[in-house]
Amino acid sequence: MKGNEKVVKSLNAALSMELGAILQYLHHHWTGEGIESQTILPIFKQIGMDEMRHAGLIAERINFLEGDPTLAPAKIRKYGDLRKMMQDDLAGEYDAINYYKKVIKLCDEVGDSTSRLMMEQILTDEERHADIWETTLAKHRGTKEKD
Repeated sequence: MKGNEKVVKSLNAALSMELGAILQYLHHHWTGEGIESQTILPIFKQIGMDEMRHAGLIAERINFLEGDPTLAPAKIRKYGDLRKMMQDDLAGEYDAINYYKKVIKLCDEVGDSTSRLMMEQILTDEERHADIWETTLAKHRGTKEKD
């Protein structure tokens, strides 16, 4: 099924964001250190797995719409202590939330309800991820991490 070019382009941008998020979360999981790392590192890994699922859904939808799913990840933030990693991941979730709302609006405008519903489901996950990081950062406010 030939999809709307703007939708395919927007989905590819979303896919790029998801691919970047996968790499960022896995890098943070592998390299995060500090007094709280034993409780936080598994969160990086789990959210990274969620992002992999999102990337798969988006890539399959792009392919169905006769587009070419990108393999290019968005820029990642990978340096800093554990707190900085969490802050960077929260910023990435905010970026995704804001962009995915625009993609949802576009899908609605062009009548692509399947892509819209998929992106709404992914948006729900991204909002949950943001809540996890907001809560975790608030809980660990003032905790000094070792580099």
